[in-house]
Amino acid sequence: MAALRNIGIITSGGDSGGLNAVIRGAAGAAASLGIGAYLIPHGYAGLYNLEGISQLAMLDERRLDAVVSLRAGSEAGHSRVKIGRIDDVGKYDRIRRGMARFEIDGLVIAGGDDTGSVVVDLAAQGIACVHAPKTMDLDLQTYSVGGDSAVNRIARFVQDAKTTGTTHRRIMITEVFGRYAGHTALRGGVAADADCILIPEIPADLDVVYAHARQRLFRRMRESDCLGGTYTIVAAEGLRGEDGELLTDTSQGVDAFGHGKLAGAGRFVREALERRLEEDAEIAGMMESVGMFVADIYERPEVRDLVPGHLVRSGESTAYDVNFGKQIGAAAVILLSRDTTGVTATGGETEIGYMPTDAAIHQRHVTEPMVALYESLGVCFGRSPRPYEPLVQQVDTIPVRYL
Repeated sequence: MAALRNIGIITSGGDSGGLNAVIRGAAGAAASLGIGAYLIPHGYAGLYNLEGISQLAMLDERRLDAVVSLRAGSEAGHSRVKIGRIDDVGKYDRIRRGMARFEIDGLVIAGGDDTGSVVVDLAAQGIACVHAPKTMDLDLQTYSVGGDSAVNRIARFVQDAKTTGTTHRRIMITEVFGRYAGHTALRGGVAADADCILIPEIPADLDVVYAHARQRLFRRMRESDCLGGTYTIVAAEGLRGEDGELLTDTSQGVDAFGHGKLAGAGRFVREALERRLEEDAEIAGMMESVGMFVADIYERPEVRDLVPGHLVRSGESTAYDVNFGKQIGAAAVILLSRDTTGVTATGGETEIGYMPTDAAIHQRHVTEPMVALYESLGVCFGRSPRPYEPLVQQVDTIPVRYL
């Protein structure tokens, strides 16, 4: 491969924290190697339409000063477009012409599993590209920029909801992103001391959840000198019931990659708990025991569900995501400069790590030992707790691993 003249930087899929750091890392590394760097707007939609775009932002020192690493989201913008689904037999030649127009010889593409699948597609067409892993879902094989920022946002929302929950003695449910993996729900819930965390990997028995909530909520009220208390649940959007079926509203259609748009997990859990509260003959007596019962008006605890939605993606990035983002942005450019393409950068300092993108985007789930650990600490996962039996051993080196 001839020396790179310019690279194009694309951010794709869902927005998250750390993406502007990827941009700064890639552009900074390119400048150090004497390579120009352009922002390609609108994700893969912009790449497909590159031939007709009149000008691109060149990331020189002045322009790069305006890219704020701590700001979540992406200066470049996003879209959910799968190149392979575009009904245009000449789409790859069109992309090549667009790149040639700006003398772009390689692409740094930040995104998750869907974005990575397009990286595999483009690489197979001979288009030089490197994948910078990004997903707040944390379900790729390597750590992905955006995960830490999302976990911290979730933890803050769940913790903040406890003030209204305690004031009204309510059961509070926070529904969060994650699609079919529960990493962010688990980590965010654990950080906020959530009582119950419902994730796709563990089919939820809502009778177990109800029993846990009833016991813990009323215990807290009885033990409080002002009879106060709350119970907190974090529910992942891809929640499943005991039969393995999604407990969400799947009527919202599918996205460009064929994924169902998930919604309503929190509402489903709320309605299920409300039914159980109405049918529980012991609740009136328990309400009376803490001085809350008012016939026909206030006969049972209230249940509320919250959906922070895109607020989880927004705001500011964490320092960890900024550091990691800059590392993988720089790593991606170094890999391109050494003609190592069609791979996913995994970061590094003295060594630059990478792996085949089709392997990196294989979905990773929350493990059974991780769930059992937190069950042993009192967290409910909507099932009867399993024993936590770790292997205890001395280690000589500690592998770098995050989340």
